[in-house]
Amino acid sequence: MSEPVIYLNNAATSWPKPERVIQKLVWAATELLATPGRGSAGVRSERVIFEAREAVADFVGAGDSSRIIFTCNATAALNLAISGFLAPGDHVVTTSMDHNSVARPLARMEDTRGVSVTRVEADSEGVVTSASVLDAVRPETALVILTHASNVTGTIQPVQEVSAGLRSRGEGRPRLLVDAAQTAGVFPIDVQAWGIDMLAVPGHKALYGPSGTGFLYLAPDLVLDPLFEGGTGGQSTLRRQPDLLPDRYESGTPNIPGIAALGEAVGYIREKGLEQIRRHETALFDLIVSGLEKIPGVTLFGPCDSRLQMAVVSFRLEGMDPAEVGSFLEETMGIQVRVGLHCSPMSHRTIGSFPEGTVRVSPGLFTTESDIAALIDGVRKIREVRGA
Repeated sequence: MSEPVIYLNNAATSWPKPERVIQKLVWAATELLATPGRGSAGVRSERVIFEAREAVADFVGAGDSSRIIFTCNATAALNLAISGFLAPGDHVVTTSMDHNSVARPLARMEDTRGVSVTRVEADSEGVVTSASVLDAVRPETALVILTHASNVTGTIQPVQEVSAGLRSRGEGRPRLLVDAAQTAGVFPIDVQAWGIDMLAVPGHKALYGPSGTGFLYLAPDLVLDPLFEGGTGGQSTLRRQPDLLPDRYESGTPNIPGIAALGEAVGYIREKGLEQIRRHETALFDLIVSGLEKIPGVTLFGPCDSRLQMAVVSFRLEGMDPAEVGSFLEETMGIQVRVGLHCSPMSHRTIGSFPEGTVRVSPGLFTTESDIAALIDGVRKIREVRGA
């Protein structure tokens, strides 16, 4: 960008990207000649994708890297998990803090497959308890879906406790799908240790990979119906999609540069260290909350406690539409935030900010304390200018 920007919208897409990730993206786009499995020139591409798959698998504790299915984003991963797993008559337990990438596929399952859905209501801070989720499970429950952390309030949900409760039910238990869009890259996740059956992750958020990347982890004993079918680079004589993983779910030409860069991004995050990244974002979160709390007319949503949420802060300014606040910050201060419903209207209904939504601030790895000071100053200024 030609003008200085204070970027505080990392919950949507992280920016800037690490230089080594950009370099890997350019290298792959320049040097890798062909699609994996489509001729001898594709062998090099195949190796690069395999290395990225291994890196991702190790990062989330998957073990077998063939259980990592590359997708174009977390939305695609969630759609594959939901559409590929649910059968007519199944029951699903989820929560009122779902993103539309969960809510809308479930609505289609309700309309087209007769799937029934129980949405556990979170409290006004966006928190659900493990007991409330487990109490909603019925004999016919096939799937429990948890958003690990809300993209509206940042509240962290009790994934491990719910998983333990489900596994205690033994054979035939419901499976657990986790949407880790806001946590992967900041919060440590171990799919095997935690007992997660399916994990959906975007590459472009806290992993600091490029747009158009993501993945779904699939537990060893799960088989899904493919979301789409076609060429897999091998087993071409088969009439139907092969069972071999990851080919079963990765038809067509992959995003080779994007996947290569995603693997590089995972390496970058590992070198930085999740604990250090979380500590940095927590310190910024505390600065945002303490600064906004001092401004008359500001209403903060969520627990406002860094122990209970990710570095996502939603607020409103009395007497002003969130869109007006966002426009002022961008036009006068060069501050990029996100306003509105954040593709999660149920979350806003839950916390009482529907239909206008909120102003959402989400710092990242490259955000500085001076950026936060500018944000607080900007909110003070808009209150003075607008007479709020």
